[in-house]
Amino acid sequence: MIKLVHYDIQYLDEFVKFKNNPSILNNKLDMPSNSYTRNDGIELFQKNLDKITAERFLVFYNGNFCGDIGITSKENVYRFNARIGYWVAEPFWGKGITTEAIKLMTDYAFKTFDITRIEAGVFEYNKASMKVLEKNGYALECIHKKSVIKNNNVYDEYIWVKFKA
Repeated sequence: MIKLVHYDIQYLDEFVKFKNNPSILNNKLDMPSNSYTRNDGIELFQKNLDKITAERFLVFYNGNFCGDIGITSKENVYRFNARIGYWVAEPFWGKGITTEAIKLMTDYAFKTFDITRIEAGVFEYNKASMKVLEKNGYALECIHKKSVIKNNNVYDEYIWVKFKA
């Protein structure tokens, strides 16, 4: 069973341990370096603990913490848009967790926020992420050719979108 749970500081160390994995970090935006420290985790947790309306959640599978998912609302002329981001720790891959977490987060975001569109950016080599988005009704909108630099290599970014029904 998959549950989205509000941030709780008791999961900080496990969060940092799971996220500081090259298999996770190679599919995320760069931090100052391609590592994830306890200080990075503290900053993220504090920011999310202070939110009145949650935009990010911890992902649990059968009662075990296993990842993170959330949206970032855009501003100005893009204010009806949000971007979804997520990861599931490597020991939990292949269990359908990400697919279900995206479904839960997408439903929550459309019900909770005044948005009409959610997008996800996926690096060209992350076919598993594209597959779970497609399973959730996201459609490939465009490909930003050679727009991402990761580990000193240039890649395409695939933009997947879902619109509020």
